[in-house]
Amino acid sequence: MHSLYQLALALIRSWDSIILQRHAMPDGDAIGAQTGLKELLRDNFPEKRFFTVGDSAARFDFLPDSQPEDVPDSLFPQSLCIILDCGGPALIADERWRTAGATLRFDHHLFQETIAQVDISDSSFESTCGLLTDFALSCGLALSPRSALPLYMGMVTDSGRFRYDATTPRTLRLAAALLEQGIDTNSLYRNLYANSLEQVKQRAYFTGKIQFTPGGVAYLKNSAEEIRQLEMDLFEVSRGMVGVMADLKGVDIWANFTEAPAGIYAELRSSDLTVQPIAVKYGGGGHAKACGATLKSWEEADAMLKDLDALKEQHHE
Repeated sequence: MHSLYQLALALIRSWDSIILQRHAMPDGDAIGAQTGLKELLRDNFPEKRFFTVGDSAARFDFLPDSQPEDVPDSLFPQSLCIILDCGGPALIADERWRTAGATLRFDHHLFQETIAQVDISDSSFESTCGLLTDFALSCGLALSPRSALPLYMGMVTDSGRFRYDATTPRTLRLAAALLEQGIDTNSLYRNLYANSLEQVKQRAYFTGKIQFTPGGVAYLKNSAEEIRQLEMDLFEVSRGMVGVMADLKGVDIWANFTEAPAGIYAELRSSDLTVQPIAVKYGGGGHAKACGATLKSWEEADAMLKDLDALKEQHHE
């Protein structure tokens, strides 16, 4: 067994109250990791108490027991906080993890800094859910359909349905172990990928407003007023619409900028170039080819686009 897995398992065994946390504006991997690990630990340690915190589960609320709970401040010093799918402390949805009795992290983003007492950060995994599945199998923890479904969802969504180059033979072996639990993939895929006519129209609208930098970086700029008029939420626009630029011929970097109360949400993507250092430059982080940051202004968004152009130019020299 991986030595860090041993430390994580010992920490879990030593606490009766465990609070599971993940990043804000959750994607499928964050929700899958939080819900899947809760169910995994509940199955294997039924005597313990488990809680989940954070913002809304958004479009992943079809998963049973995926909505966050109202946890009092007083519970945190008495609990182990497990932080999931967070590359840095600024991304964690609930700040109260800092008051926890102990901390443990499982993450698969490029490592930036240690944020937990036991910190398991391995970017060789396509998803945090894949890392957690490996943890479960390595530690001899029993999987069930209840834990396997959200873990599988996180693997599917963060690997782009097993398309991205982070997908390895290990990814498929771990996915097979989850499928062996007898999960209903037909229902899962319908919930994940079925679109209403209104959603199709929304994607067409954003596709029609794609712009390009002088260097060929595709981008979208979405104002708060525009989002209000479209009656869409921030996640639908920021995370949901960055993909409309994903398969454009000749485009290897694309970015989505969305105005929000906290600033300008920047989502960066690339088919083959490492864009994560640019996200880090602006206070963000993430994966090598899929990352983001919260910017202070539209001027910073323009500066980020210039940096992306410079990255492309360096690559083609």
